[in-house]
Amino acid sequence: MSNLQDETISSKLAHFFNNLKYDDLPEQVIHRAKLHILDALGIAVASSIESYSKVSFNSLEDICGAGDYQVIGFDRCLPYREAAVMNGFLIHSLDYDDTHVAGVIHASASAIPAVLAAAIKYNADAHKALVAYIIGVETSARIGMAAKGGFHKRGFHPTGLVGCFGATMAAGTLAGLSVSELTHAQGIVYSMAAGNLEFLEQGAWTKRLHPGWAAGCALTAISFAKNGFQGPLSPYEGRFGLYKTCSSDEIKVDYKLASSSLGDDWEMLKVGIKPYPACHLTHACIDASREIRNNYNVTFENIKHITARVHPESMPVICDPIKEKRRPKNSYEAQFSLPYLVASAICRDRVALVDLENEAFTNLEILSLCDRISCEPMKGSLYPRYFSGEVEVTTLNGEIFTVREEINRGADKKPLDENEIINKFIENASLVMSSDQVRLIVDHTMELEGYDSLSYFLDNFIKH
Repeated sequence: MSNLQDETISSKLAHFFNNLKYDDLPEQVIHRAKLHILDALGIAVASSIESYSKVSFNSLEDICGAGDYQVIGFDRCLPYREAAVMNGFLIHSLDYDDTHVAGVIHASASAIPAVLAAAIKYNADAHKALVAYIIGVETSARIGMAAKGGFHKRGFHPTGLVGCFGATMAAGTLAGLSVSELTHAQGIVYSMAAGNLEFLEQGAWTKRLHPGWAAGCALTAISFAKNGFQGPLSPYEGRFGLYKTCSSDEIKVDYKLASSSLGDDWEMLKVGIKPYPACHLTHACIDASREIRNNYNVTFENIKHITARVHPESMPVICDPIKEKRRPKNSYEAQFSLPYLVASAICRDRVALVDLENEAFTNLEILSLCDRISCEPMKGSLYPRYFSGEVEVTTLNGEIFTVREEINRGADKKPLDENEIINKFIENASLVMSSDQVRLIVDHTMELEGYDSLSYFLDNFIKH
């Protein structure tokens, strides 16, 4: 490649990550990565019993038939790419998976399924798999945060759009691609990158598919690159590259963020694990609502009105149109309804998987409170670095209580601790598995380095 091409973002990422080894990783980064893998596996197990998961599995099996690659929570296997697509679907389908806030992206949901499939295909041990997973997160996080929220503003879903690049870098390193091949692979996968926000209009299932599709595209791209296929060398900053095509013209892209501080600042440590199974943009308001409920004399009966405030860029996703948001018609709409989630937090002091069932979001008391909830832009929000929120409750006797959460719980400055993450896994996995099996998965995931075969890990501790 020429000197000019050596300066592209794709080339810089390829050079750095091609040389990254397990011993180069700080212990804290490795430990955190294992907790995130555990979190993702638990969500996938919980997702496996849902009707839409069974439909998706059957659809993939209908295309390519049975295979030899494990699918989390299923006792049937799929072929190489289809298993990655399905595992990504499962990790993301409950919208309970981790989020890199600055990149506004669920990076693990595409990186983990790509790594699981590629590690098995290329016979990589768990040390290499952990490195690859971290590479996937670091890549997707940086590419996402350079856009500064511009992908969402243009109507794209970064988890699908950007996730394919991180998954490509992760799987590509496991496949032993050279620097040149990794660079071409990023250009190749750009032509496959997809993910839009239209699912918000009808509560469709397509968002669930985005990270798995990204993982499948990544596996396709690395095979093409490995066999000498030529891809664009400037997929990010090129004339028709990712940022100029898919990011909003209203927001200035910071190209340096896409490849800066590699090996110094670890974005893995800035990925937040969700405390609630709902859109991350709503979490600060959920916590603010629970604090008002628990610290003040506020009940369903004595509330006159509630105002929930979030960054203006978040409002089209979780607040608009307000009439529809006050009446979610399915679990997905409930996860993206700020009025409903605030009402659940006020009335139940929680937002849990059970609160996404039909009887929960059609509860008459909840709907009555939803009618008293409005949404406004929040001043001084720290978005997109953090998903800030504010809730103001006015009671019938004129009292006003306001709680502001500038940093959402689970973010890097307010992280869930190890016990909270493990308990979340136990709660999710226990929906499907026995307590003994759940405990085994915890122990073995936290000792993942000891595995020579990820296939053995999945076969013995994920299937049920």
